[in-house]
Amino acid sequence: MVISKKPLHFIVATLVAFLPLVTVANPTNDSTTVEHTSVTTEAKTEHHEGESKDLKTEIKEFINHHLQDSYDFHLFSYEDDAKVEHHIGFPLPVILWDNGLQLFSSSKFHHGESAAESNGNYYRLFHGKIYKVANADEQVAVDAKHHVTNEKPFDFSITKNVFMMLVVSIIMFLLFTSLAKSYAKNGGIAKGAGRFFEPIILYIRDDIAIPNIGKNYKKYMSYLLTIFFFVWFLNIFGLTPLGVNVTGNIAITAGLALITYLITTFTANKNYWGHIFWMPGVPAPMKLVLAPIELLGTIIKPFSLMIRLYANIVAGHVVLMSIIGLMFIFKNWLGSSLSFVLAFALSLLEILVAALQAYIFTMLSALYFGAANEEHYNDDAHH
Repeated sequence: MVISKKPLHFIVATLVAFLPLVTVANPTNDSTTVEHTSVTTEAKTEHHEGESKDLKTEIKEFINHHLQDSYDFHLFSYEDDAKVEHHIGFPLPVILWDNGLQLFSSSKFHHGESAAESNGNYYRLFHGKIYKVANADEQVAVDAKHHVTNEKPFDFSITKNVFMMLVVSIIMFLLFTSLAKSYAKNGGIAKGAGRFFEPIILYIRDDIAIPNIGKNYKKYMSYLLTIFFFVWFLNIFGLTPLGVNVTGNIAITAGLALITYLITTFTANKNYWGHIFWMPGVPAPMKLVLAPIELLGTIIKPFSLMIRLYANIVAGHVVLMSIIGLMFIFKNWLGSSLSFVLAFALSLLEILVAALQAYIFTMLSALYFGAANEEHYNDDAHH
């Protein structure tokens, strides 16, 4: 069936024609009242501009707060009739090493408004980090270059990101333990949630591990499955109202990439190192030049893993939350409605990106493992 584009063009042209009527850019005053109300209009304009600037600042601060890690799990806030702000969430344990073990609840910080006391020591939150202060009234000091001069204790706290990683780990353990039990009880046939996850597991084995690693794929399967579902579940949790951004933390992605690098390095065969330090079929002088470059390449590979996952997740969160913020900036129904539709469409796309980034991380890890286990071939093939 062929659908004409003329009605669509007419609808778009009509919306554009009526756009000035639904915006606040055009005043409704006639020419006879403009002169008498010019001062009032300018004052209102300045007032609205001030409000919009404050709103934009709040949106930026909210986005930055969402991207950063924190010592409590903050769900939402609201103001009561007395203009007192209430925070809904729950604190997390703070674990410090400062002249011994210091253990206390993050609720003592009162969302960064006061110092926390533990065994006669006082600590304050400053830009998402904990610093030691002399007493409850002292503030964190900075020098002329805006560097903090206070002592920073060793921090082993259970932050929001650590908490979510523990939650995902428990979910994965319970989920796949039950899946393994269902196989044993039903003669190798999955039941329940296993029917959804079994095709994914088989896909990782048959289309990622075996083609890229080869006959030694079995010793890497546990890691490939773990890293895929771990990254995927964390990405999905990042799209929920819980406000977590674990894989958007470069320290987390660096840790995952480091594990891939260590497994690749310590399981590589002699052919892998031979092609790095003394490549077959290459003149000896060139081998001396290319060896450092090839060795550097082994470090660049996990670095690309780290940056790719981190940048894609952060960019998706920033764009999505910026579009949501536009709904509060627009002063008309059309702009807010378009922002809502765009944010909804982008949210659906982010669900796909969550799985896609887990797939890419797993695929590249399998490629690195395959290169580390590549079999020796005849040097004459180079000639």
